Amino acid sequence: MTLAEIAALLGLNLAVSLVVMLGLSVWAVRSNRIGVIDGVWPLLLAGLAAVTFAATEGDPVRKGLLLWLVTLWALPQAWRRLSPAERRAADARYAGVATALASRRRWRPALASLLLFFLPQGALAWLTALPVQLGQIDFLPPVGWIGWTGAVLAVLGIGLEGLGSLKLATHRKAPAMEAPSPAGPRRWLLRPDYLGDLAVWWGLCLIASETGPGRWSVLGPLFLTFAMAHWATTENPRRERDGG
Repeated sequence: MTLAEIAALLGLNLAVSLVVMLGLSVWAVRSNRIGVIDGVWPLLLAGLAAVTFAATEGDPVRKGLLLWLVTLWALPQAWRRLSPAERRAADARYAGVATALASRRRWRPALASLLLFFLPQGALAWLTALPVQLGQIDFLPPVGWIGWTGAVLAVLGIGLEGLGSLKLATHRKAPAMEAPSPAGPRRWLLRPDYLGDLAVWWGLCLIASETGPGRWSVLGPLFLTFAMAHWATTENPRRERDGG
């Protein structure tokens, strides 16, 4: 693909991401279920991989690896986050922030939700998903040892994320037994789900990075690393109980 064709593909994917989030915001605000954004977000990343899969003619092995792995990561996350308990907690969290800002700036709650949550999440989903977009473009080279190392890292990350989700579920069932959270970087040890997500996306980036366009996809996991480092060191107990 030429540079113009790559730009057009990325532009199409960004438009798809924003349109999906725009439509979701209309439904979510009307039904008072803003928290569904947490469950739809990983599905959107997998969806961007699927759109790219259909639109490109890259190496079929690399394309299959990227699509399969991101789908394997996204489905359990969406299932957990769309569960009634998770969604209700997220509903309350998002609605509280949207209502406070709407009151302060005299915005309608629907507009506040769209500008605060849905459109930014759509753009950030597109950014995070760069490895599964740019990694599918080139036919050559075939998947080498770097790519297979990335695939192993992604699989390990999916397993670690699953263990982290199980830990969070246990944590919510027995909050009285929790110990004080350590400060600073040691908080990462309490969030194996964060470490698992990072392993998945850095693994996907390694798979993509064997191609020319895929090397630019490092911007996605770099953003995710920065964001999760911030969350791991600043989140409060209520956010921990809500599931991250």
